[in-house]
Amino acid sequence: MSAARKSPPAKREAKAKAAPSSRPPRKPPTARSVAINVLARVAATDAYLNLVLDSTLDEFELADARDAGLATELCYGATRRQLTLDAAIARFSERKLTALEDRVLAALRIGAYQLFFMRVPTHAAVGDTVQALKDVGLERAAGFVNAVLRKLSASKDLPPVEGDEVHQLSIATSHPEWLVRRWTRQFGPVRARAMLEADNDPPPLVIRANTTKGTRDELLAQLLDAGVQARPTTSSPVGIVLESPGRVEDLFGYREGLWQVQDEAAQLVTVFARVPAGARVLDACAAPGGKACHLAQTNDVVALDLHANKLPKIDREATRLGLRQRLELVACDASKPLPGKLGEFDVVFVDAPCAGLGTLRRHPELRYRRAEQDLAGLASLQRQILEQCQAVLKPGGLLVYAVCSTDTTETNDQVDLFLRSHPDFTSEPPTGLTYPSEQGSLRTLPGPEGMDGFFAARLRKLY
Repeated sequence: MSAARKSPPAKREAKAKAAPSSRPPRKPPTARSVAINVLARVAATDAYLNLVLDSTLDEFELADARDAGLATELCYGATRRQLTLDAAIARFSERKLTALEDRVLAALRIGAYQLFFMRVPTHAAVGDTVQALKDVGLERAAGFVNAVLRKLSASKDLPPVEGDEVHQLSIATSHPEWLVRRWTRQFGPVRARAMLEADNDPPPLVIRANTTKGTRDELLAQLLDAGVQARPTTSSPVGIVLESPGRVEDLFGYREGLWQVQDEAAQLVTVFARVPAGARVLDACAAPGGKACHLAQTNDVVALDLHANKLPKIDREATRLGLRQRLELVACDASKPLPGKLGEFDVVFVDAPCAGLGTLRRHPELRYRRAEQDLAGLASLQRQILEQCQAVLKPGGLLVYAVCSTDTTETNDQVDLFLRSHPDFTSEPPTGLTYPSEQGSLRTLPGPEGMDGFFAARLRKLY
């Protein structure tokens, strides 16, 4: 037995209550400290910004609901404008940006974003950002960040960028140079610039009416009666744009399953597909489930996805919408021969893995992670998936190929190659529909139309 005598439990409890805590009280998070932590985590883990931000906001209760909006604006804005901000910061930083700790660089970016792209007083953009850095435990770097931000604030405007036209446009719109060149070559300089600029605009919140519970017009009237600012989408016959919506889960009709969040361009893919009601449908790459649920409004759908951990989200959404009985969820790699037990299908829907270049306004971090050489590997994967999926399609059946990308390697070229190697298939655009088209395929691009970039082709198996 130890020579030291233990205090009775009651005395130990009393001492614990009397003794001051060795830990300083935890400061409540602010919008800026949340933004610093989120951006640092995204940089360190290559996680998706929207997922990290949502989980962080769920974890920390900000003092004011408006702070969640500010944190969101800082995270997305600083990410969308990252190359622009870094070019400005580098001019006034004595240290290379690549040598800075993730949270220090995040603080510099959100501070610079406030100075150049938000109507935030200078004292708040600088002082509150420096304080937020201290709040996350980096007081030692506060002086450095304060000095750089003050130099930036004194410059008034973003410093000029030297270099050729591609480099200047890359920095001005915060897109990698390879993408600026590629879009300029594929779409021309005017449309390319419009696409680059549109990627830096916050996307609207668009929902799709669940037509098993009412029409788009009925839902629109109900939303307006509930005080929600809403208007119908221009091209999609089932979409509604919500203005200043607030928290999605609190909006009219969410709990009742009257609608699902989905961009207008993504809605158009299923509208364009013109899948006959009652057809047995395979959705080969189903996550996150928007198109699977859209299809399930009129059809029985087998929804496959490579990642089993993504299927529960589809399950929850389908249940909320009242469509679960029409969906069969299967974890399966669609690039490999599909299990024989699945049988044959009237329609196979391939919303293939792609570079995501049409969704950079929603996932701005992707523009810095993608490399031009990625496109060839993705195109190869898409060909493998198409090859396996066409094998389970009945003669006379419909194959729908779609990607949320703008690049010809993943769109027109992919379809042309498939048709050349499969003479039993032909392109069959839908009749009686008005949609943004290119050579009989659905094509939407980022730009003044306010949609994401999507492509879809409708292919008929002749025999």
